[in-house]
Amino acid sequence: MNPEVPTILVIDDAPANLELMDALLSGHYRVKVASNAERGLRIARERPVPDLILLDVVMPGVDGYELCRQLKAEVLTAAIPVIFLTARSDVADEQRGLELGAVDYIAKPISAPILLARVRNHLTLKAAADFLRDRNVFLEAEVQRRAEEATQRAHEAQLSNEMTMVALASIAETRDNETGNHILRTQHYVRTLAEQVQSHPRFRHLLNERTIELFFKAAPLHDIGKVGIPDRILLKPGRLTPEEFEIMKGHTTLGHDAISKALQRVGGHMPVLEIARDIALSHQEKWDGSGYPNGLAGEAIPLSARLMAIADVYDALISQRVYKAAMSHEEALAIMRNGRGTHFDPDLLDEFFRIEEVFREIAQRYLD
Repeated sequence: MNPEVPTILVIDDAPANLELMDALLSGHYRVKVASNAERGLRIARERPVPDLILLDVVMPGVDGYELCRQLKAEVLTAAIPVIFLTARSDVADEQRGLELGAVDYIAKPISAPILLARVRNHLTLKAAADFLRDRNVFLEAEVQRRAEEATQRAHEAQLSNEMTMVALASIAETRDNETGNHILRTQHYVRTLAEQVQSHPRFRHLLNERTIELFFKAAPLHDIGKVGIPDRILLKPGRLTPEEFEIMKGHTTLGHDAISKALQRVGGHMPVLEIARDIALSHQEKWDGSGYPNGLAGEAIPLSARLMAIADVYDALISQRVYKAAMSHEEALAIMRNGRGTHFDPDLLDEFFRIEEVFREIAQRYLD
């Protein structure tokens, strides 16, 4: 059997139940069986560990509840999803099983289609969680490696902080082949809009030429956290499910955490990375507090992120993606106008509309 086929461990003291589960599952998965808790625990500890465990409750000696507690207490087996299969259908029994860490509780007699569907769903969730965890480890290691390389080059050749930014931005560019020119466009949108509002009474104390240049250099890292999002979600051609969207929303905190670690390992004060960290975390926040990840509202959202929100949404609307067609410039403006005071800082959006033709020109200059 293909080594990539998931392995299911069935633990039940009734031979007839083991035979039934083996017959039901073996056409789809690699199946291992155990007739008691002690043997089941030994098999669960064997590498590679099972991808999912189907566990009876009533067994002689160690029962299913105690075995589940032991599995969840060990680092090696704690992440294995456990589904209870039992004749006990009382709500209190189900609650106890779930409180011990099981992901599901199915009462006998078993419905084959329901069991197969739930097994498939929990294996999918586990695969997504494993993938995301592996991506996080990769992201941290990659950011550390590139930051260290960039820092060494800077020390040796007295290079500027831009080298660090280029090294880090390249991670995002290689992650998603649609983002190359998106990065260029949003970078120029941010600088253009910042220059437009530099004399505005609300913003002039926050903006000078150096700050605007830092915003420009930091902008390419706004979506670096997407390195940690699985392809099946990031490149999905249709609408995301609520569960998938929750994973997608994590790109903001993934980007923030990755840049924070880069700052720690590089050491010292690097304003461009500090601004990039703010943008990565907060560019999906909304003026009325309905955004994510922290539900910030109004001026609690960093100015850099408020600028990026306008740049990012405009570019997303006018660009073709795997999940949508491109809108016209006029259609994008109509949608953005509806976001005044809800999605976007109203003063920033008003200034955006004063220079919307410049945004159109930038979009044409850096077409995909």
